Amino acid sequence: MNEVYEKLQNCYKSIRKQIDFNPRIALVLGSGLGEFGDRISVEAVLDYHEIEGFPVSTVPGHKGRFLFGFIEDVPVVCMQGRVHYYEGYSMQDVVLPIRLMKQMGAKVLFLTNASGGIQQGMRAGDFMLITGQIASFVPSPLIGANLNALGTRFPDMSHIYDEDLQRIVKKTAYDNGIDLKQGVYLQMSGPQYETPEEVSMCRTLGADAVGMSTACEAVAARHMGMKIVGISCISNAAAGISPNPLTHDEIQKTADAAAPKFQTLVYESIVTIGRCLNGKSEETE
Repeated sequence: MNEVYEKLQNCYKSIRKQIDFNPRIALVLGSGLGEFGDRISVEAVLDYHEIEGFPVSTVPGHKGRFLFGFIEDVPVVCMQGRVHYYEGYSMQDVVLPIRLMKQMGAKVLFLTNASGGIQQGMRAGDFMLITGQIASFVPSPLIGANLNALGTRFPDMSHIYDEDLQRIVKKTAYDNGIDLKQGVYLQMSGPQYETPEEVSMCRTLGADAVGMSTACEAVAARHMGMKIVGISCISNAAAGISPNPLTHDEIQKTADAAAPKFQTLVYESIVTIGRCLNGKSEETE
């Protein structure tokens, strides 16, 4: 058995020994959404340390656990803290949680993050619906022997972010009076913040926001046939746009300040997505 696939199966078996829950939507909580778990009707909590062979987040502010429960009547699995490539994990380990949540039963992946704004007019505290991505600056999680049980060798990436789900998020933002920008997200490796010259390059390439996660997760999810939607909280203007030096503390403060609106946008979007999965809504038609 392929080593990567074997590790995935071992993690899955470790979870199933402890948790019997079948989610429909997988949610990855980025900076600013750490307390979103308070809005979930939690059925079970599983710390990453309790899963055999599972990578553990080392980033301050990331709790490092799975929440299993309901958002209204929608069964969800929620990651409170992701792992990043810059923490020293292999890219296969970085996306292992995404593959694991799909194996648990999730059909939709809802990605969130905090990122640096590049698009003209973006301010700290804005929200950006991710309509496309650039993942060329980090290794592909699909490098190596293909995991045929998960997906095809050469998956199409033309429409990574599902357009029907994007319409739901845009309508949810409108209904709740939340200003929602949209654009392309670019993932860099980190952990250092980008130089002004790198930000200029990102803008030239067509990026509207830049960060250190998300794109690789979306690639892995798309490989498995999941529907994907993503929202960035613009926590700062990227280097060269802002005159101030970037610090993790300042970014965390901005993300925390934006959290109430961010939580509302994510929560209400998931409720509608859940109805669509159950065939109870015409939102995506």
